[in-house]
Amino acid sequence: MTVRVPAASCRVALRLAYDGSGFSGWQRQPGRPTVQGEVERAVARLYGLPPGAVPVQGAGRTDAGVHALAQVAAFAPPAARPLAELARGLARLLPSAVRLTGIAEMPADFHPRRDAALKEYRYRIAHGRVVLPFEAPWTWGIRDRLDVAAMRSAAEGLVGRRDFAAVAAAGGAARGTVRTLHRLEAIERGEGSLEIVAAADGFLYRMVRNLVGLLVAVGTGRLGPDEAAARVAGGDRRALPPPAPARGLALAEVRYDPPVDWKAVPP
Repeated sequence: MTVRVPAASCRVALRLAYDGSGFSGWQRQPGRPTVQGEVERAVARLYGLPPGAVPVQGAGRTDAGVHALAQVAAFAPPAARPLAELARGLARLLPSAVRLTGIAEMPADFHPRRDAALKEYRYRIAHGRVVLPFEAPWTWGIRDRLDVAAMRSAAEGLVGRRDFAAVAAAGGAARGTVRTLHRLEAIERGEGSLEIVAAADGFLYRMVRNLVGLLVAVGTGRLGPDEAAARVAGGDRRALPPPAPARGLALAEVRYDPPVDWKAVPP
């Protein structure tokens, strides 16, 4: 990586993986540990500036306890530095729970959230079996065996463009509630292991966790497969089951058009 980043003429994009267990979410909050706060602290320190001097925007405002495999963040560099130097410095300064997996130079007007063409989340479930200690922080354990076929049938009925107000929690900043859900799948990853994959042009606040909670209600027989789409169409959040817990959820991918030319980060 020999690209030199001209100050203020571009933005630096970061691809981040993190364990959200010890954070109060992505977005900075006074007096609380957040991923955005840690990244801004590391970036500022790299440039010899006070914490918060270099704002960092993220593609997804992951909730407390939610993880990321490929969160995308970006900042305007206050001084010219080679990308390789930035990558090495950030890898050294970021806490162990936050890892830099890619870095790229982007146009000066790039915004990781507004410019995202598609986001994909993945949710891990263990059902009808013991949750192993090493997977517990990232998995929702459900005692009963789930009817995966019924969950798949319900998921198919939710794919497409529609009003998802019923699966949006209060407190979100979105102006509208219509989204295009391109993919919602229940994929078996071995005996008693299930992964819910959701991909859309955008997600409402806690939308994925509410969708997973809805599919699990179908999987346990509390709702029929056809009832899932009907309750979402009804628009009433109170008619839906509780959301899935945060720990099983991870932001898995953020896509852009054209694709980002990510540079590898040395181990």
